[in-house]
Formats: sequence, structure tokens, C-alpha cells
Amino acid sequence: MSRSTAVETDRAARARVRQLDYMRRFAEEWRGREAELTASMAEKARVVRARIEAIRPVRPTDRVLEVGSGGCGIVFNFGGEHCLGIDPLADDLRQLFPWQRTSPVPTVQAEGERLSFEDASFEIVLSDNVVDHAEDPRRIVEEISRVLAPGGLFYFTVHVHHPIYHVTSVAYGLWRRLGLPGEITPFADHTVHLTQASARALLAGLPLRIVEESTDLDAARKEAKDTPPRHLGDRLKRLFFKNATWEVFALRDPA
Repeated sequence: MSRSTAVETDRAARARVRQLDYMRRFAEEWRGREAELTASMAEKARVVRARIEAIRPVRPTDRVLEVGSGGCGIVFNFGGEHCLGIDPLADDLRQLFPWQRTSPVPTVQAEGERLSFEDASFEIVLSDNVVDHAEDPRRIVEEISRVLAPGGLFYFTVHVHHPIYHVTSVAYGLWRRLGLPGEITPFADHTVHLTQASARALLAGLPLRIVEESTDLDAARKEAKDTPPRHLGDRLKRLFFKNATWEVFALRDPA
């Protein structure tokens, strides 16, 4: 089991503040266009559910949890009578996004590192691009593994990057540990910058068997090449890929 340092705790708290600021801007940007946004959310949920159903049936009795449901989580349109979202910002997000207040899917303000559910409580657990904003990504995956029932399915995505960003993120953590002034936006928004190898290591040693995985590395490189650079960070992405999505479907081994 991993243990967080004081610096990691501080970085996670700062990332949470910045995430709430981002969500406030996002909600304002989409004000008046909620129907367009909710249609996009529904389509993403439909695609994810169909891919899960290609691996295992989704039964009416299945209990579904999304860890880090955010403002526009998959769980809100996944379907079923036993869906739940948790997020450290759930109470704020419920006020920002009107569909959450009318959705039959409840949300609970909670942290993924400390899930208040019994072992094997859910048949399906979703975590879509959230753990690299959190205090302890490995601990979140351990908790997901614990609450996932044997034979249950874990859908997981996270951004992965060229190793140079991991090295820079560690250096930024040292900078913060020394109490030096200044803040670098990408490293303040995230607690870690994972490589594909370190993302895979989050699942290592747990009773989770990967049955399907993919990385849109080529798409990330193409986007960096085709996007007019606005600053040095954009120019670096042309040389060292950033924000490729690692997507995994994993089954919980039988007890």
C-alpha cells in the first residue's frame, strides 16, 4: 500500500482547488448549451457501455460506481437502477451542473483513496481520467479493486506522457517541498504525470486482469503537430508527446 507525503497531500489540495475553478469556467462556457453537452455525455456513456457489454453482460441488478464522476461523468447516462457517483467536489458540482440535480444517479462527496463501501460492493466501477489529479493514484486503484465484486469489470482511463514530463513533475514536487515561490500550471493541476509503464504499474499485483487496452499515442502526436503553438509547452509537445489516453478494461479475478 502506498503512503502519501505532505507534499503530495498539498499538491492534491491545490489540484482540487484548480479543478473547481476549471469546472466553474466550464459550466459558464456551456451555459445555454446544456442540451448539446448532455447529448455528448450520453453518446460517450453509450459507447463505453457497449464496449463493456462486449466483454461481460450488464445486468439490471448490477451496481455501478464511478470514482471521480466530476461534472460530466459516464455514470449519469450509463443506465440502470443502481448507479452512484463519488467525487471530492460532488457538492459543488451538483450546484454547477443542472442535470446532476435532476438525475436519478446520486453523487456523494468522497475521496477515491477512502471508499466507504464494503468489499465486493459493485459489479462495475468506472474511473475516467481522474487519478492523476489525486493524492494517491495507486491507493485509489487498490480501493477500486477491493470494492469490485469477483468477475466485475473495471473501466479505467488516464493520461500518459513522455517520461520527460514525469521527471519535470518530480522536480516541481521538490520545488514545492523546498517552499520556493512560483507555480507551473500543468504541474499544479496534476499530482503526477504518468508514463504508460507507471500507469500500468497502478494495477500491478492486484487481482485485476486486463482484457483490453489501448493508447491513442498517434492521435496525441498528430494533434500536437497540427495545433498552432501558443507557447513553449505546445512546442515541447511536438517533440515529447503529452496527454495520450491509456484506456483499460479489466476483470476482477474470482475470489
